[in-house]
Amino acid sequence: MALDLRGLTPAPVTPFTREGAIDFDAIARLGGWLGSIDGVKGLVVLGHAGEGTFLTQEEQAQVITAFVESTDGRVPVIAGITGEGSTVAALEAKRAVDAGATAGLVYPSHGWLRFGYQDGAPQARYQEIYETSGLPLILFQYPDATKATYNLDTQLEIAGQEGVFATKNGVRNMKRWDTEIPVLRAEHPELQILTCHDEYLLHTMFDVDGALVGYGNIAPELLIELIKAGKAKDYARARELHDQLLPVTKTVYHRGSHMEGTVALKEALVARGILEHATVRSPLLPLAEGAHEEIAAALVSAKIGSALVAA
Repeated sequence: MALDLRGLTPAPVTPFTREGAIDFDAIARLGGWLGSIDGVKGLVVLGHAGEGTFLTQEEQAQVITAFVESTDGRVPVIAGITGEGSTVAALEAKRAVDAGATAGLVYPSHGWLRFGYQDGAPQARYQEIYETSGLPLILFQYPDATKATYNLDTQLEIAGQEGVFATKNGVRNMKRWDTEIPVLRAEHPELQILTCHDEYLLHTMFDVDGALVGYGNIAPELLIELIKAGKAKDYARARELHDQLLPVTKTVYHRGSHMEGTVALKEALVARGILEHATVRSPLLPLAEGAHEEIAAALVSAKIGSALVAA
C-alpha cells in the first residue's frame, strides 16, 4: 500500500552544533515536535532545506536514522535522493532503506539544471533507483526556470512507472501548473499531488492532496489549516491564512536566493524555541545582521509563538 501523504509533509532542516557536527539532540526535538502534530503525514529529510548534499554518506544515513528515532514511528521518514549518476543515486537509495527510510524523493541529475536531459533519461533514473532499492518514490518537478524541469510527457511516463506514488511539483510557472496538473490528475488519479511552492501556496492549494514544503518546519499548524481550506475549496479562509502567513513568507522566501530560505528556516526555528542557533554548512552563509530579529518579528505578526516540543 502506498504511503498516504495527503496533508502536510515538512522537509526538516538538519541541525548542526556550533562546531558544524550533526546535532542529534536538536534532531530529536525537531522531529519529535513535527511528528507529534496531527496533520503531519511524513518528514522529508536530506533535501535542500536539510542541506543533504552537504553531508557525507555516513552523515546522511545518521540523519535518516535520527529522524526515524525522533518520531517513534508515528510518521514515515522520506529521504532525498540526490546523487548525480543514476547508479550512484540507486545505491544512495539502498543506503537510505538500510537507515530506515520509508520512501525516496528523487532529485534530477544536477547536470541537467544547466544542460538539460536526454529524452528517456529521467524515466531510466527512476527505474534504476526503484529496482535497486525497492524504495517507493516521489517524482520531483523542478522549476520551469531550470533545464531540469520535466515536460508533461516525461512527468506522465514517470508517474506511470512501478514504485512512483506521488509527485512534488515546484514548477513555479502558473501557466504550466494550471494546464499540466489537471492532466496528471486525469491520467493518474491515484498519484498523490503535492505542492512545494513555499512562496505560491495560495494559488496551488486548491489542486493538491497535500504540501511537501520546507515551510512546514516553522508553521506546520497554519499550513495544515491552509491545506484543509484548499481541500474544502474555501477561498476566503485560505486567503485569510495566506495573509496571516505573508510576513513570514516574505522574510523567509522573498530573498535574493531561494537557498537563503534554508538559513531563514533555521533562524525561525530558533525564534520558535526548537533550535538554539542557526548554524549552516558552507556554501551556505549566515544571513545579514538583523535578519533574526526581522524573522522573529514576522512570526509574532503571524501569531506563531514558541513550539511545545515533544521529545
